[in-house]
Parts: sequence; C-alpha cells; structure tokens
Amino acid sequence: MRFQLLTVAALAASIVAPSARAADYVALKLTTEVAKPATAVWARVGDYCAIAEWLDVKCAYESGSGGLGTVRKIRDDVLEPMVGQTPMSYTYWQSVGNMAAYGYHGTLGVEPAGAQRSRIVYTLVYDQAAMASDEQRQQQRARLTQRFQGAVDKMKQLAEAP
Repeated sequence: MRFQLLTVAALAASIVAPSARAADYVALKLTTEVAKPATAVWARVGDYCAIAEWLDVKCAYESGSGGLGTVRKIRDDVLEPMVGQTPMSYTYWQSVGNMAAYGYHGTLGVEPAGAQRSRIVYTLVYDQAAMASDEQRQQQRARLTQRFQGAVDKMKQLAEAP
C-alpha cells in the first residue's frame, strides 16, 4: 500500500511539475585587428558607458562608477550589471531588457597582438533554447552578429583615429 501511495504521489508530481528544458547556449565571438597598442585602444573604448558612442545608444550609470558591480542603464529600458573585470576587459549580464529572458551576457576585451597592434574581442552568450522557434533563433543570431560586429568595427575606427 505504501509503495502504491508513493507511486501515485510521484506520478502526480511529474504531471504538475514544470518540465525542465535543456539549455542551448550560443557564443558569438566578434573580433577585429587594430593598428594601435592594446592599452591605447582600451583607454579609448573600454569605459563601461563608452557603449553610447560605439553602439549609438543612451547610457548612464544606474549605480556604481564604472567598476565591478556597476549597473549601466542603456536607452531607458535595459539594465546591465558588470559582473567581471580585468585591466582590459569587462563582463556584463543583462538583468532587465529584451535579451534578459535568454540569460544574455557579454564580454568586451582588448588583447595585445604585437607591440603596436591589438585585437578587440566582443563575445556574446545567450540561451537560445528559451526562444520560441528556429526562426527566432536565426533572427536573433543574425541581429546580434550584425549589430555587435558593427560596434567592434566602430571601436576600431575610434581607436585608430588621430
């Protein structure tokens, strides 16, 4: 009798419990070479709200002053806390915004590529399993690739300008 009750309870729990979905993370790595030293490039494009210039969006600090733990507000509807930082990189997580439901986060970094050269690397990561369809997955991937490769190219232009 006890076994039957446990079996019925387990069956009921499996019917009521939400089904778990497997994550399917996408990582987009966008890069460009820059004809300037890494420290000079980072000084030009690495401020946490420099995104305003190279992505052409409004940016302000919601809290903090640009270091680890700072929360930036993009446009009027996106919040991104900085969750990681090195001397020439930062990582953020979108806690509020159009990509927040997909676990979206990104890392901007500048790497040395020789004495007078460097590489801008922008990596985006998000869970496409949370998207409704293959069409939406393809559209988001294309949109993010185009938008952030454009941002990387703009950073190169800004960094190489006299």
